[in-house]
Amino acid sequence: MNPRNRDLLVLTKKEKLNQQELEQEIALLNDLFFRVESSEAYFIANEVIDVNRYKLITKLHKVKQILKEQNHKPFVFISNKN
Repeated sequence: MNPRNRDLLVLTKKEKLNQQELEQEIALLNDLFFRVESSEAYFIANEVIDVNRYKLITKLHKVKQILKEQNHKPFVFISNKN
């Protein structure tokens, strides 16, 4: 796994962590971020609102198709489901 260069603030209940515990926490966080930041997770977490056709598009393959288009149409919005 090739972790990205990012700033992390790790809060723990312990007052101090030794180097091995800190590296383990960072490795677990990087693994979690790698899974969450994938494009599949992005397509699942978003939906497309097409005001032109008055449609809400939630099907994964259609959301993926619309978001990968080069020429985006006006009044087509990406909305996060959260």
